Amino acid sequence: MADVSIGIKTLESGDVQGAVKQFQAAFEAGDPDGAFYIGRLFEMGLGTEKDMRRAAALFTAAAEKGSALAQNRLGLMNLNGEFVLQDYKRAAELICASAEQGDANGQFNCGLLFSEGKGVERNPAKAVAYWELAAKSNQVAAINYLGVAYRDGVGATRDLEKAFEFFSITAAAGNPMGLLELAKAYAAGEGVEVDLVKAYGYANLAAVRGLEDAKVLREDVSLKLDSASLEKAQQFARDWKAVPIEQAG
Repeated sequence: MADVSIGIKTLESGDVQGAVKQFQAAFEAGDPDGAFYIGRLFEMGLGTEKDMRRAAALFTAAAEKGSALAQNRLGLMNLNGEFVLQDYKRAAELICASAEQGDANGQFNCGLLFSEGKGVERNPAKAVAYWELAAKSNQVAAINYLGVAYRDGVGATRDLEKAFEFFSITAAAGNPMGLLELAKAYAAGEGVEVDLVKAYGYANLAAVRGLEDAKVLREDVSLKLDSASLEKAQQFARDWKAVPIEQAG
């Protein structure tokens, strides 16, 4: 693991070739993540020509040696049919193997597969269980999907207050979906008391992050506010500051 860690630091310093040497040494010493990181360089075209087929070959080599990172990435390639055959069953095998090793992205993606019934039998409750594991590592998408599960009562008992709590975490970190869901909750009084000032404020923050639905909601809420309340709502948005996801909970 030390060689991979050094490789990442070397890459961050701008020395791509030096990083490759570290990653290669790590792989040869028995750390499969070394091949994964070299594959990522080919995937992104960093220090070399972009070569997705070579990246896939490296991900395969790393996955076969047990790299959770490679299992998740290669699984996604199988899921989408990117430079490998589209194969939902193989995708589920790889992604959920990554999840079982504790990789947060693998846990989130394995949950998605159970939610959608791709490569595995559809099981919303199992999807929620995987998202709960990923959420412990502050995986933002997993936290949002837990919010949706509790909001809609799919895979979990419907609980609007709990849904609001999950969306509050991602919103505090500046996530657009979390911000929009808070705006909707404050506008409708779902899981929290109606507060049109905060509804407008959060919709405003989500809208500036590119969400069209947030722009529509912001306009709808603005029509219900008097001028003083609208100024207060805009001041709320101006004063708002995001915090790291680790501090948002």
